[in-house]
Amino acid sequence: MSDKLDYTDDYLRQILDEVKTIAMVGASTNWNRPSYFAMKYLQHKGYRVIPVNPGSTGEELLGERIVDSLEAIETGVDMVDVFRRSSEVSAITDQAVAIGAKVIWMQIGVRDDASAERAKAAGLKVVMDRCPKIELSRLNGELSWLGFNTGLISSKRRRI
Repeated sequence: MSDKLDYTDDYLRQILDEVKTIAMVGASTNWNRPSYFAMKYLQHKGYRVIPVNPGSTGEELLGERIVDSLEAIETGVDMVDVFRRSSEVSAITDQAVAIGAKVIWMQIGVRDDASAERAKAAGLKVVMDRCPKIELSRLNGELSWLGFNTGLISSKRRRI
């Protein structure tokens, strides 16, 4: 497999449009961790995000009860978002396949080509080394200049 990962905007948009429920493996209760920000943002955009973290099982995170594994989730999961080391992706991929997830998404810096091939062979869509929060923001025009280039923030008064 190539070292460069290229995903078209259409591919990423299709995934983010079809997904409704996300299992976030490695979700943190620490408010200043990237997974916390990603979970909060994705919830704000209408996704249900179920936190998976064996070290915090039973606690509540942003209105959701933390579970210890993908198998412990009692509802269907569309996407598994992996906030864990690349060395842990293989087992997570097997669990994602076992629970019937449709997508496995590995966060920035997380990549496992062999697991990606197994997931694809099982019918899952795969994204590696990307953040769904960042991609959703980018695709919706929310990432440019912190909003200034979107026309939503302006120094000019609106006429009413």
